[in-house]
Amino acid sequence: MSIIKKEDPRTIRSREMFKNAVFSLLSEDYDISNLTVQKVAAKAGLNRTTFYLHYQDIQDLLTQITDEILNELSEKIVALIQVKDLTEKQQLTQLLDYLYIHRNYLLILFNLNQFEEQLFLLLKQLVGTRRNNSKEDLPADYVAIDIKTASLVGIIMWWIKKGLHFSSDYIADQIYLMYRVQ
Repeated sequence: MSIIKKEDPRTIRSREMFKNAVFSLLSEDYDISNLTVQKVAAKAGLNRTTFYLHYQDIQDLLTQITDEILNELSEKIVALIQVKDLTEKQQLTQLLDYLYIHRNYLLILFNLNQFEEQLFLLLKQLVGTRRNNSKEDLPADYVAIDIKTASLVGIIMWWIKKGLHFSSDYIADQIYLMYRVQ
């Protein structure tokens, strides 16, 4: 029998404060190279010692934040793959709603090349699974999964960066019209 150790609420709060400080600093200046432990700690209202209790350096902090958001996004996509009682458009709208809610973080993370690559891999999994689960036989000349996924990532990135005046429901309609199920 394994015992699950509960994380200390102070640790959770400190990590959240550091994460919010990073996003606040990056929203003021997108240049990650300007981040320092001192700036992040000061913005979080914590000291450097507390920072080093949780992270090795700024890169470790950024990696953990990116991994956390990618894990949440991955869970959301896996949930969408498994949902059977919603229409495809409703599933897509839920994913877009999640992205909209987290848009401020995503805008910053889109500037990190690794995030775009990870988003591509997650959406490729979604597109591939949907194709495999399709009851229709796809023609041999059907659009390649990589190309379809790249266009989907491009649409999402454009929407988050420049098209937020469009609702997630509208974007889901547009994507659905372009891709028609697969």
